[in-house]
Amino acid sequence: MRKVQFAVSFHTVSSVTSAQPSSTPEGIPADGTEADSDSPGHTAPGISAAPARRGWFKRLAVDTRPLRHVAYRRLWTSSVVTAMGSQMTAVAVPYQIYQLTHSSGWVGIASFCGLLPLIVFGLWGGAISDTMDRRTLMMLTNIGVAASSLALWVQAAVHVDSVLLLILLLMVQQGMFGMNSPVRSATIPRLVPTEELPAANALGGTVSSVGALIGPMIGGALIPITGLSTLYLIDACGLIVTLWAVIRLPSLPPLESAPRRAGLTHIVEGFRAGVSNVLLAWSFGVDLIAMIFGMPRALFPQLADTTFASNHLALGWLYAAIPLGAVVGGLLSGSFSRLKRHGLMTIIAVACWGLAIIGFGLSGNLTLASTFLALAGAADLMSMVFRQSILQSVVTDELRGRMQGLFTVVVAGGPRLADLLHGVAGAALGTRAAITYGGILVVIGMILLAVLVPKYRDYRVED
Repeated sequence: MRKVQFAVSFHTVSSVTSAQPSSTPEGIPADGTEADSDSPGHTAPGISAAPARRGWFKRLAVDTRPLRHVAYRRLWTSSVVTAMGSQMTAVAVPYQIYQLTHSSGWVGIASFCGLLPLIVFGLWGGAISDTMDRRTLMMLTNIGVAASSLALWVQAAVHVDSVLLLILLLMVQQGMFGMNSPVRSATIPRLVPTEELPAANALGGTVSSVGALIGPMIGGALIPITGLSTLYLIDACGLIVTLWAVIRLPSLPPLESAPRRAGLTHIVEGFRAGVSNVLLAWSFGVDLIAMIFGMPRALFPQLADTTFASNHLALGWLYAAIPLGAVVGGLLSGSFSRLKRHGLMTIIAVACWGLAIIGFGLSGNLTLASTFLALAGAADLMSMVFRQSILQSVVTDELRGRMQGLFTVVVAGGPRLADLLHGVAGAALGTRAAITYGGILVVIGMILLAVLVPKYRDYRVED
């Protein structure tokens, strides 16, 4: 359910939870004026009700207010360029491993191997982004990810056919991604007002989901025509193009009160701040529950090869269904992005994810299975919007990079743990049983959270 710099004195838990970022972007100019506030419930005498209806649709559709801010718009644009290419690679790597080994277990093992560098460099990259210009760090890490994609292209083009080399290149790529993701997310609260954070996160999630939707569909169709190497090359080219948008961002130096270096002590301090705070800890915890027990993507190649073998596009549909639902959820995110009960909405969204995964596990045909995965994707988008907003709104800028590093580790690491778990469980219990039981555990987890942790359940953002 998607998509991830440390120094200075340790902030106590109370300072993390009580400090709120400025309601306006820090030093970043905005172009355009505030959007007009429509009142769909009142129509002036003698005037058609059409404007009221347009106001209602405007509130239902995705909130585009953050795009008025030039710097955020450039950051958002850079993610648009690479979204499709990165998702092609996300399909190509597990597919290539399955073709070399004919084992879903190896798919899970390879994904798990990418977890270690993601954890190390995600945490370290988060710390570094608290100590240096964030634009510079984004440029360097984008170059690193592009270089790893070029290496993946070469190994596929010359048919090295080495599982070990493929896993090593995947580890390098995940390390670079681990450093890039937290700095991008930590930058957003510097670019948009606090009240627009859910809308900004919904815009980012929608773009990622569009790429995750189109990328697997095109990738699944291109593999038998052009081979794997083309998919890796497209990803590398997209990442190179992204550098242009990042270079045009304003300088984003650390604040005066920020750490001066990114040492192990500062990483540990940031970790303690995250896990000792109920709101932050459970914003991580709900995603881990949803992903570890309810993300069965390691079984997609086997399902496409067995259960849905009659449809040659099955692999593409399985990978694309979740982002398809997320795209729809994102386009309708105006219906929930202004809600204040962030804790409760997160619990509801993850519970809906679990129910949809149960339905997927019980499905016997591709159309029904894809429908349930799409519903899961919409729930995942909603969960991401509120979890990310909780983190961005309760953490001070001096700690934000470290918290985003931890967030990246959780968001990207959870699915990799899920790959290992589902790969093993699928081999032992069968694919459909492993998926269904996992969804049940997600729903049970959310019920327990709602009952036992009222502080998280009742959390709402202040007006």
